[in-house]
Amino acid sequence: MAIKATIFKIALNIADIDRNYFHDHKLTIARHPSENDVRMMARIMAFVLNAHKDLVFTQGVSRGDEPDLWRKDLCGNIEVWIEIGQPDEKQIRKACGRAKEVIIFTYSGNSANAWWKKISPDVHRFKNLSVINLPSESIQEMAALAQRNMDFPCTIQEGEVWLSVGDKTVKICPITWKKQKR
Repeated sequence: MAIKATIFKIALNIADIDRNYFHDHKLTIARHPSENDVRMMARIMAFVLNAHKDLVFTQGVSRGDEPDLWRKDLCGNIEVWIEIGQPDEKQIRKACGRAKEVIIFTYSGNSANAWWKKISPDVHRFKNLSVINLPSESIQEMAALAQRNMDFPCTIQEGEVWLSVGDKTVKICPITWKKQKR
């Protein structure tokens, strides 16, 4: 019998001062059996940094033709395609051809650095691509807070994210490796 996904319920209270975005989100996330808490928390952080009423989690890990998150317009066109991890150049090219904006979030320290060093010459031509590194230590701290029911107040100011759970606070300072050219 196949192992089923683990369901997490998350209440996000986002105060994004940088984007003037203040909103509560109630999320239900299915953590695929092949996914660990670190990757799941990287997905949550990607949501926090791009929060929008139309941003949704997809089947991502289960389906190779979908990103981890996306935002579509009313006609079904992909506005934002968000991928977590280290996709290859072919996947990035495909995503950049399908969406107005593509954002890749990496989170695995030295492995992410090596991936970026290898792939960056090939992807700089994509004007609609952004690549952001989530520091490994911060995402590990977030993963240590993972529970089936979570309440996360989040504040974003001057590019820094402050996330609280109970009496613990985690500071995440995303590093932009490539920014979309507008």
